[in-house]
Amino acid sequence: MAGVRVLVGTRKGAFVITGDEHRQRWEVSGPHFGGWEVYHVNGSPVRPNRIYASSSTAWFGQTIQRSDDGGKTWTPVGNEFAYEGATGTHQWYDGTPHPWEFARVWHLEPSLSDPETVYAGVEDAALFRSRDGGDSWQELAGLRTHASAPSWQPGAGGLCLHTILLHPTDPNRIIVAISAAGAFRSDDGGTSWRPINQGLVSDQIPDPTAEVGHCVHRIAMHPSRPDVLFMQKHWDVMRSDDAGESWQEVSGNLPSDFGFPIEVHPHEPDTIYVIPITSDSEHYPPDGKLRVYRSRTGGNEWEALTRGLPQENCYLNVLRDAMAMDTLSPGGVYFGTSGGDVYASANDGDTWSAIVRNLPPVLSIEVQTLP
Repeated sequence: MAGVRVLVGTRKGAFVITGDEHRQRWEVSGPHFGGWEVYHVNGSPVRPNRIYASSSTAWFGQTIQRSDDGGKTWTPVGNEFAYEGATGTHQWYDGTPHPWEFARVWHLEPSLSDPETVYAGVEDAALFRSRDGGDSWQELAGLRTHASAPSWQPGAGGLCLHTILLHPTDPNRIIVAISAAGAFRSDDGGTSWRPINQGLVSDQIPDPTAEVGHCVHRIAMHPSRPDVLFMQKHWDVMRSDDAGESWQEVSGNLPSDFGFPIEVHPHEPDTIYVIPITSDSEHYPPDGKLRVYRSRTGGNEWEALTRGLPQENCYLNVLRDAMAMDTLSPGGVYFGTSGGDVYASANDGDTWSAIVRNLPPVLSIEVQTLP
């Protein structure tokens, strides 16, 4: 009997929320690693009970946890993340050199085919890979040593590698996004990289059309059409039809083109979801109304999805990793807020309900569809 497992990372621990096949009844487990910041929790698509979590505290630092029983028990695994080669430097806001520093793991992306392979995006801007279930990690140093890296600048959350997209059929194709350097693509399994930011325009940098320096918040793609990418940028919602070679704005009639998450429907490659935020200085929904926006045309034409969501005096935020979809039909959409509420829709976003309230501020949401 199918069901779903919603994996929630928060500022004070991880939670595992299990739902039935109708997505009507929910059981909440947690907090796991109570009191720890859990930046991301993600499950393997090929081993349903394997889950990875990135947890950290100021006292113990960064720890990767792994569960092989669906989140019931956890084991700390390899936590050595060493930048390859010399320390090196990149530029800070004031233009002075700044040493590369390992701060935390922002994003974990298990392989689509190998249950033992998992990728980690970290701050400062680097990509690591483990081939033994997280027990040991090696940097794919071609990214951090790219010729443009000395000019990379941090976003408000740091110089974080937050998006990792793995091609569904070509294991050599990897796309990542770094705040605030931009998007990069490898076609040789992570050995070499090149920027894919043509068409992005950012008023905050001296050259608004520069090759790097764009604050990308999130990128999404549908596995049946991996050359089509959707991006939520610092400002603007963007689309690429050629694997990032060029981008076009598709913000259309959104009330604000600033936001953090973006997701693609599991069965409809042209249906995408965003959650607009008022501005980069006002991190709450426009007009105090929590609205998810859906486009069924691949962008430009957007409709507000509001039924079941608070439509007055709502001043929450939804972060870049805090929205996800299951693979059931109709599609299930899930997101978590800075106020600790997790909302779900079992009908493509037409109606919503809170499946749990009053958690710590939500940092990430991922969903596993269970057999």
